[in-house]
Amino acid sequence: MFKIMIIEDDASLKNQIGDALSKWGHSVHKIEDLENILSEFKSFDPQLVLLDINLPFYDGFHWCNEIRKISTVPIVFISSRDSNMDVIMGVNLGADDYIQKPFSIDVLIAKVNALLRRTYNFADDSSDKIIHSGVTLDLSTAVVSFNEQSIELTKNELKILHELMKYKSQIVSRDKLMKKLWDSDWFVDDNTLTVNVNRIRSKLRDIGLEEFIETKRGLGYIIL
Repeated sequence: MFKIMIIEDDASLKNQIGDALSKWGHSVHKIEDLENILSEFKSFDPQLVLLDINLPFYDGFHWCNEIRKISTVPIVFISSRDSNMDVIMGVNLGADDYIQKPFSIDVLIAKVNALLRRTYNFADDSSDKIIHSGVTLDLSTAVVSFNEQSIELTKNELKILHELMKYKSQIVSRDKLMKKLWDSDWFVDDNTLTVNVNRIRSKLRDIGLEEFIETKRGLGYIIL
């Protein structure tokens, strides 16, 4: 079904996860050389990455940053580190989810399968592009363009901006955006959405869009 890379230095856990994913029909690549992760990433070209933080040589934050330089592939952190700063740093670097150890393998597989479905099947509109006020959002390439400048979005950023542009001139609630990202909002830290919206705004400013997304305090966000 999908190609999944596991970057984890606990051999037992790595094998457990790999065996479970294989039973679901996924093609699994378990990284063995933790010093040369990027070369293996390029060679395998995965469609999702499971990434531990505490790794030898360089930590998971480093490798997430390196992967994000060349790919928008979904990245899920799996880590025993549970501070808010770790979660925020992971999201800021472009991770799509953060799962704390110890976790149920069944829950991990369910989240992985849900993320894969949302990532690779979510563009369900008849058109691959949405255009509003001179801004073009290309759903097929995750690129936003304005005045001959363009920037690339992560999967979560793309889903948020897609929802806001689809309902332009209407307030989109924070709850609705969280449900769009994660199907249900019961396990989502509200701060995660704020971080993602702020990252989108920062990217939009880089191409000359200063006030494209407006906050409606206590209600949500709107694009006018």
